[in-house]
Amino acid sequence: MIHHLEIYVSDLKQSREYWSWLLTALGWSPYQEWEKGFSYRSREAYLVFVEAEAAYKKEGYHRKRIGLNHLAFYAESKEQVDELADEMKKRRERLLYEEQYPYAGGPAHYALYGEDPDRIKVEIVAPVGTLQQGE
Repeated sequence: MIHHLEIYVSDLKQSREYWSWLLTALGWSPYQEWEKGFSYRSREAYLVFVEAEAAYKKEGYHRKRIGLNHLAFYAESKEQVDELADEMKKRRERLLYEEQYPYAGGPAHYALYGEDPDRIKVEIVAPVGTLQQGE
């Protein structure tokens, strides 16, 4: 089990808007908040978001460089994955592999892929047990 992950972001306000609705929908709860950061908790693990200092924002983030590629979360069901996909579209959030939704990860992997404001890839996966035979 992971204790916590800390992610530096370019714009705390934009990141809070994105991550707060998504993590709340996935059952995470607000945990900590301070001037330059906030966190959400699920059971014992938590995610921390901190605004990067100006000197470190220039290069930006890209998931294909060395470092974090993406964060993947379990949804409660494939219906929740679909609800989150609809909400992301309404919110005009970046969706990835939309033309292959929901099987961009393969025929037995029901998932939604998006990007946060810094283009960190986010994957929301339906638990295998929620898929019917042949899906």
